[in-house]
Amino acid sequence: MTDYPEIHGWSQWPAPAKINLFLQITGRREDGYHFLQTVFQLLDWGDSVQIRLRDDGQIIRAGADSYGVDEADDLIVRAARLLQSRANITQGAELAVIKQIPLGGGFGGGSSDAATVLLVLNELWRAGLSHQELAGLGLLLGADVPVFVHGHSAWAEGIGEKISPIELPKAAYLLVDSGISVPTRELFQSLELTRNAAPATIADFVTGKVLGNAFEPVLRAKEVAVDQLLKLLSQFGPASLTGTGGGCFVRFESLADAQAAHERLPSGIKAWVANGVNRSMLLAQLEHWTKKRNL
Repeated sequence: MTDYPEIHGWSQWPAPAKINLFLQITGRREDGYHFLQTVFQLLDWGDSVQIRLRDDGQIIRAGADSYGVDEADDLIVRAARLLQSRANITQGAELAVIKQIPLGGGFGGGSSDAATVLLVLNELWRAGLSHQELAGLGLLLGADVPVFVHGHSAWAEGIGEKISPIELPKAAYLLVDSGISVPTRELFQSLELTRNAAPATIADFVTGKVLGNAFEPVLRAKEVAVDQLLKLLSQFGPASLTGTGGGCFVRFESLADAQAAHERLPSGIKAWVANGVNRSMLLAQLEHWTKKRNL
């Protein structure tokens, strides 16, 4: 059931979550931005973005403010307005998100929502921008947006803009939200953060030479709840932090194994299970929609 029915002009589009299988900082630019290396694993679970076109040129967020972000600051609104401006579009859009991905958890919810808006409105508005151009717009919104625009699990470097698709082995994940959300800027400014890791290669990651998350020791020392959660999850296997948020995950060989671990968690813990995917489900839906439109 949905509050945004197709009969009233709405279309629904997936915005998949991600996890960072490893994340390290190799340096810092003069302007303060950090050089990163990470692997993004896309998931078959995430938010749902609802879109309805308007003829009056307005970009409006529909529904109540249910996830604590002001409309002017919401990445879906900013993404639509940025695309509208750059492509000289006269149409508008109503936007809404059915949230599943917790805010500030490091699962990429806001970035994925924004990427979905860019990709879908580019088609609905017939704006004609390439994926590379859309990724460039996405980078103006956030470092993680381009990987969702390209729609493939990836090795990423630079400040997040150098992306190379990577084929990851089949896996399932137990995802847990600690409820802790620390501003990314605050973590990057931490004196305890390691900023000079030796640059790694994809081969280093594949062989397990580089693992872990540079922000994990900082956040574990700062937030007892994160430390305790990672200790709890370690009973199931190596537990890791994702991104710069308070979200954690454990990798499993199968979805059944991840579900079994989920059932053993104490009550009250917010957790989900998901499969890792190499290609975003959004791209498949867009391709199907485009074929139907062109029939």
